[in-house]
Amino acid sequence: MTTSGLLAAAPRIVAVGVDGFAAPAADAGATVHQVEWRPPAAGDEDLGAKLARLTSHPAIERANTRALDAVLAVRPLLVDVAPAQDLIPQLAEERLLLHAGPPLPYERMCGPMRAAVVGAALLEGWAETPEQAERLAADGGIHFEPCHHHDAVGPMAGIISRSMPLLVVEDRDTGRRAYSNLNEGQGRCLRYGALGDDVMTRLRWMGERLGPSLRAALRSRDEPVDLRGLTAQALQMGDECHSRNTAASALLTRELAAGLARSADLGGVEALDFLSGNNYWFLNFSMAASKLAMDAGHGVEHSTLVTAFARNGVDVGIRVSGLGDAWFRAPAAAVDGLYFAGFGPDDANPDIGDSAITETHGLGGFAIAAAPAIVGFVGGTPERARRISREMAGLTLGRHRDYQLPGLDFVGSPVGIDIRKVVDTGLEPVVTTGISHREPGIGQIGAGLTHAPLRCFTEALAAFHEPCD
Repeated sequence: MTTSGLLAAAPRIVAVGVDGFAAPAADAGATVHQVEWRPPAAGDEDLGAKLARLTSHPAIERANTRALDAVLAVRPLLVDVAPAQDLIPQLAEERLLLHAGPPLPYERMCGPMRAAVVGAALLEGWAETPEQAERLAADGGIHFEPCHHHDAVGPMAGIISRSMPLLVVEDRDTGRRAYSNLNEGQGRCLRYGALGDDVMTRLRWMGERLGPSLRAALRSRDEPVDLRGLTAQALQMGDECHSRNTAASALLTRELAAGLARSADLGGVEALDFLSGNNYWFLNFSMAASKLAMDAGHGVEHSTLVTAFARNGVDVGIRVSGLGDAWFRAPAAAVDGLYFAGFGPDDANPDIGDSAITETHGLGGFAIAAAPAIVGFVGGTPERARRISREMAGLTLGRHRDYQLPGLDFVGSPVGIDIRKVVDTGLEPVVTTGISHREPGIGQIGAGLTHAPLRCFTEALAAFHEPCD
């Protein structure tokens, strides 16, 4: 085209870089399309050079194929519900509480996690008053370790104590197991840091009646519950199986209903009443299934696959398949969302909980295109949800064979976050999550979207050993 032809119509410009580059052209009447671009490795020259050497490295590609294949091969089955001390012996042997996120001493814990510690101490009879429980924890009378260090995951504060019932998810082929506590439902809950007689009464009922009735219901079945199948169905019904679990909870309740009805003497009818009003019920099952799958891909030498992403309200941490059990951390991020009446961002605790394990498995924020009903609640639009799921595919090693997204023509959900791709693009993985009040004893105040901080990934890449071959 000639110069005169180019000038015959208003120019159309693609702008790359800072927004200021586009403004003068737009002011002059040009049509400007701003491309979101960030320099690789956050502009760090040495890390960028290392990223270039690791990109498409044959040894890493082989390792990632092996790790992702192991993740996708897992068939998570719900096989049992049992007291935590029967499944994690260390809980029975010492005064130990498990918590969400990477390791954290009591003195650094945020308000909602401290409240959950107090509630667990009261539940176990280690203290008679909240004040006694606080002193016991502050004086070193209680030990703390991450749920992730014991094949377990817990939402929000994630506190697991010895008498709490845990659900047991098992891989059909290998027999490996993962655990999570049972979901308390909506309203005032220990996981969000709420405290009071109502919270404690529900927890005691869950241990004394709900857990035993669920165990009896599962044992009365001819076969375990296939959680992968339920998750795949739920994605076709408007769930993303992190913040929205309405369909999945109904499907799981249907699977358990007959067995619960048969265990009326153990509390089965009470359990059915509870489950009928608990749309969050499936979350903990989704988390345990995701934990089981991602652990299968952990420990593969040279793999850059993210196998855990967890938050404790103070720090966010990731673990990487080829980097052993090390945590790579950054300060916990704020949550961008909608708040219950009377609350706002100044009341919110930073991001907290193990539930982001679902994102590493292709659910939650990575599958948000499947859940149009949740989009408004987390402050967005259906188109934004589709865009997020498409963007997250650029950070992953592949797509899930069974978890398909109807909002994107049934393509598989993006699965297997690759630290190289996050550092290369500068895009931070998206997470759907709840919001807890920063002060102990209050509980949930909203829900929204947040991100895994880029710093976690740059530090992991910096620590990654370059393969020799």
